[in-house]
Amino acid sequence: MIKIENKKLRDFLLDTNFIKKDIIENAFLEAESKNENLSTILLEQKAIEEADLQKFIAYILGIPFVDLEKMIINSDVLRIIPEPIAKKYTIVAFEKNGKELKIAMLHPEDLQTIDFISKKSGLKIVPCFSTKKSILSALRQYEKSLQAEFINLIDEDTGKIHEEENSDSDLEKVAQDIPVIRIVDTLLKYAIIQQASDIHIEPTEKEVIVRYRIDGMLHDAMNLSAKVLPGIVARIKILSNLKLDEHRLPQDGRFKIQTNEYKISFRVSILPVFDGEKVVMRLLDETSRGLTLELIGFLGRDLEVMHRLIRKSNGIILVTGPTGSGKTTTLYTIMDILNSSDVNISTVEDPVEYRMQRINQTQVNAKIGMTFATALRSLLRQDPDIIMVGEIRDQETMEIALHAAMTGHLVLSTLHTNSAAATIPRLVDMGAEPFLVASTVNGILAQRLVRKLCPDCRKERFLSEKEVRAMKKSLHMDDILKYLQETLENPKGKTQTWKNIAFFSPQGCERCGGTGFKGRMSIFETLEMSESIRKAISERATAEKIQEISRKEGMHSMLEDGLLKAARGITSIEEILRVVQE
Repeated sequence: MIKIENKKLRDFLLDTNFIKKDIIENAFLEAESKNENLSTILLEQKAIEEADLQKFIAYILGIPFVDLEKMIINSDVLRIIPEPIAKKYTIVAFEKNGKELKIAMLHPEDLQTIDFISKKSGLKIVPCFSTKKSILSALRQYEKSLQAEFINLIDEDTGKIHEEENSDSDLEKVAQDIPVIRIVDTLLKYAIIQQASDIHIEPTEKEVIVRYRIDGMLHDAMNLSAKVLPGIVARIKILSNLKLDEHRLPQDGRFKIQTNEYKISFRVSILPVFDGEKVVMRLLDETSRGLTLELIGFLGRDLEVMHRLIRKSNGIILVTGPTGSGKTTTLYTIMDILNSSDVNISTVEDPVEYRMQRINQTQVNAKIGMTFATALRSLLRQDPDIIMVGEIRDQETMEIALHAAMTGHLVLSTLHTNSAAATIPRLVDMGAEPFLVASTVNGILAQRLVRKLCPDCRKERFLSEKEVRAMKKSLHMDDILKYLQETLENPKGKTQTWKNIAFFSPQGCERCGGTGFKGRMSIFETLEMSESIRKAISERATAEKIQEISRKEGMHSMLEDGLLKAARGITSIEEILRVVQE
């Protein structure tokens, strides 16, 4: 941040009345006594946002301030400053008028860098002040501008493979050919830029279809000639240390790509199909740490209950939902919160998705007899405090997990059921004694993943009477409205009805790729074990009875949680209904 005299900044802030006078004066005295910048003290005390402070400093110094976060920069202007230089100096070219080039900088007083850019570009530089967050957001547009070049690269390299195609060529030689390497590298980089969670490479008779799963939805990325398939599959096998000459059996492997910006692990699955071998790669971002319960979607009561559950020293917490509903992310987030030097955390997983520091992670390998049950039994002799079992798949694993929970361990695990209440009868059906379930299970969390609305293009809307009538046919709209009235903020003091609760709908813009959605979060229902629920379990109560008791004790449904998030503008009603009712 630009340094500015403390007295000059204090006098300016006092004139603006932006911050209370006593806060400014106290911060000024502290800055002077510590020989620090007043701006640093104000930020530490959270008396002002960084962006506002920098706008004021820019105004005092007579330097233009620019916010690039929502600006789409012309790629020709962006590339006047090469990407390595822009990233090294944290600068971005964003506007060109004739021979003048405007650049955003953190240090517009850095005359040496300005002179360097001027000589490189042959243009007169107009420095502008900006925030680090704003510049980093704009720097990502370098990668997005690659998308325009992507299809041309694929077409060019596919043509070269056609010319060099030889049915008798050695697979390893094909995999090392420059065109094949470039195609695979570009496929991977493009998926990272698009923030895809999976890459599907699917062979058909005449072509290869490449699809990316983005925010939970599959999108066609491109179609390639069928002739490139052997080379692409061979290249991926080499990266994943798999057998090149095995085409009849499925193979699983993994590899990693690491740069200064990201560290992505690719989990690879290769399956023989009629027209060749299908490849699916799961992208796991190993730099995305620091998730909190709030960030993954916990609100209100759910957040309070989960914090209570994870503070217990023994018992079992179960997370349920279908494949791809975010269960693993929730478990890793809980483990990250619990991970400290005074506890021993051990896991049994299939596969180990994310590597975590100071956590002992064991990979299941059924081929050599290393099953969940075998690994869990051995793990209990390793003096663990907290155990995470990737999934309870059979009676033996379930029984060991329940006994571990009963003998002083905190156990975290997942199960495939549709609701929190349905988990209890499922455990009993698997052979668990009801008294054991009642005494060891602390809580059950059911969840689904929903797409978040793009904040730049979402549009406010209100439900029509026709829509409310249609929803009443399948939903308990009166109960849902009551829940929203109890939980939504209502500063105007009006009675909230379906007519005046604002929701939002997706529109689509350049920043979200036209889908209207950007990112995902979870919706939850959290069942906390109580004496009345324990009693019902011991009496072999049905899922409906357990649901009824837990509702009376304050549990809300995933649908209600989802509609609350829709009313807060995080997602849309249509997205909630799609996920909950599918």
